Amino acid sequence: MRAPALYSAAGSLILTTLAATPAGSVPRVPDTAAAELRGTAVAAARARAAGIDFGRCAADLEAPATFRCGTVSVPLDYAHPDGKQIRLTVSRVAATHTDPHNSKRRVPRQGVLVYNPGGPGASGMLFPMIGVLPEWKRVAASYDLVGYAPRGVGRSAPLSCVDPGHFFKAPSQAPTHPSASYKEARINEAKAYAQGCLKRSGSGLRHYTSLNNARDLDVLRAALGEDRLTFMGASYGTYFGALYATLFPSHVRRMVLDSAVNPDPERIWYRNNLEQSAAFEGRWADFREWIARHDDVYGLGDTAAKVQASYDRASRRLARKAAAGKVGPGQLQGAFLSAGYYDDFWPSRADALSRFLKGDAGPLVRLAAPTAETAAEAENSNAVYTAVECNDAPWPTDWKTWDQDNTRLARVAPFETWGNAFMNLPCAYWPVPRQQALDVRTGPGELPPTLILQAERDAATPYAGALEMNRRLSGSVLVTERDAGTHGIGGGPNQCVNGYLEAYLLEGRLPERRASCAGHPEPKASVPADHTRRKNPRVSLTGEAGRR
Repeated sequence: MRAPALYSAAGSLILTTLAATPAGSVPRVPDTAAAELRGTAVAAARARAAGIDFGRCAADLEAPATFRCGTVSVPLDYAHPDGKQIRLTVSRVAATHTDPHNSKRRVPRQGVLVYNPGGPGASGMLFPMIGVLPEWKRVAASYDLVGYAPRGVGRSAPLSCVDPGHFFKAPSQAPTHPSASYKEARINEAKAYAQGCLKRSGSGLRHYTSLNNARDLDVLRAALGEDRLTFMGASYGTYFGALYATLFPSHVRRMVLDSAVNPDPERIWYRNNLEQSAAFEGRWADFREWIARHDDVYGLGDTAAKVQASYDRASRRLARKAAAGKVGPGQLQGAFLSAGYYDDFWPSRADALSRFLKGDAGPLVRLAAPTAETAAEAENSNAVYTAVECNDAPWPTDWKTWDQDNTRLARVAPFETWGNAFMNLPCAYWPVPRQQALDVRTGPGELPPTLILQAERDAATPYAGALEMNRRLSGSVLVTERDAGTHGIGGGPNQCVNGYLEAYLLEGRLPERRASCAGHPEPKASVPADHTRRKNPRVSLTGEAGRR
């Protein structure tokens, strides 16, 4: 697919002229860092001695019988390892030892493979289910597959910032050029949300950080009885995986970073979000061009501009009257934003838009309407996302900076810019001290060779981030899926990518230098049998739309 000129030229130009993030964080003094390092060693030693008592999983996990679940204790504050403890939930499916190509051949166990799907705020508890898929059976034969809910997520000392019953505001608007009054309302909401996080979560809120996620990972490693960790992180999971590699390089056995966050401390997290918004404009253009090529199926226009006009017409109609009283322009935008993550969502979204414009709102409602059953999980996920990103690094505290940067970017990237800005705006008014982002990097020989996987047109974690990660982690090797934009590509439909992943995890083999794979085929235009929220096992491995 051709890179749209909008993103490659104008969008990049805007991003290079954005204002720098102002200071305003609380620097981490050496004594605190040393205390946290000692605290991690203390917590890891205790976890190794205690182990994890795996047993039946909670009924609400809806896990198969092969799943075993347990908990591991970690300090809320690693500078005080004898202080308050929190418990992280962990899931495991034992290695099958069975070669999927030769059932009589017994495969030796290589240890555990721990996975994190990103977010921040996503749970990996269901990750071990992946072992039943053909793409993962060889890995599942050699490794115990281990998932967990990071601190703050699910049952792992859950965070909350608002009453879940009031979390979904539907229908909602999705202004690409918000008015002054709309901005003022969102500023007030952001201030109230930030205060709600402190009120509902207390003074411990400051300890929900990426650095503590990395420390928790080392305690989990010890609790699992592993001297060295085999870890795979997707999306945001690549960032604290890189923090782990920087803090504990000798504890790494193998590490896969799939869809890499740019770890440059100057980009954590304000500038990364601006760059993400610009990249989504490019991916939205890819989707519109695909719909236009299949105008005979969807009837939304035979050019990207005509498809945009169809989308805008639907948005205006929803602004006048929400579908089923629940789906407004904001919900429409959310449904189409998820298509920027995964192109296998393209047919269902295109068909739902087509049917809505022809008078049938049912498919769009089923795709986009918020549901009461998912409100608590969504509120918790958003609270963790906000707390981690706000705590991790400095953010601009002057609304003028946000307004200027996003106004300029929205001129060339209107699709996601303001939605992303308002989602992150509580960080401007965050009520607890912030950290300085760690300077991620390892020197030659410090870290075992690691594998980075990246789709060239990934919008959630733009490609430049993978290049920067590759540069900072000495000995790492980048494998690129060309002309593709799926977020999270390991174990997906691209057999070339999966070949590199298997060779690394099973044999420790990496290409000598950067490698690439041709992109997987685009989805076929079709009319889906239904438009329910089916969870594709591959897709569910990465964070939900609106996150990394």
